[in-house]
Amino acid sequence: MSFPRYLSQKIDYVSALTGKSASLVLPVLVITILVNVSLRYVFNIGLIELEELQWHLNAIVVVLCLGYTFQHDEHVRVDVLSHRFSPKTRAWLEIFGLLLLFFPFTALVTWHTWHIAAYSWELREGSPMPSGLPARYLIKGVMALGNSILVLQGFSILLQKLSIVAGNSNEQHAKSGDTI
Repeated sequence: MSFPRYLSQKIDYVSALTGKSASLVLPVLVITILVNVSLRYVFNIGLIELEELQWHLNAIVVVLCLGYTFQHDEHVRVDVLSHRFSPKTRAWLEIFGLLLLFFPFTALVTWHTWHIAAYSWELREGSPMPSGLPARYLIKGVMALGNSILVLQGFSILLQKLSIVAGNSNEQHAKSGDTI
């Protein structure tokens, strides 16, 4: 097995493991929302802690599933003409899209999220609300991690598309996420 294929499989594994693990938070999120809505509208009790917990759980699911979603090509796309192109032409388009659009944007966002997370950790930032959650720095760290996994998944896809362009389409591996 070539090193690019090996590296791509390892990145795909991390993306799949992270995404599937984060999806386990969804039942907790649903229960939190149900409890919050019930307390608010049935008992007229509003808890800032539950609202913030909803936001944090939602952020965990969304951000940590970005790489997994990208791996399985389930993100939002506008492919009006690409179905008419050959696999090699589609691979070239994907390569240019990754290099010209995806990497500059995601690298910039990831760089900034790590700086924001580091600053938040230094401050041991908590909620500005007196009864809010105390460790806001944790969620900011998760956001930086999720963005980093997304960038790595983009690199994995770039390796796969370069393999197709090079004529090694048999090198395009099965998604390791399917084996977890």
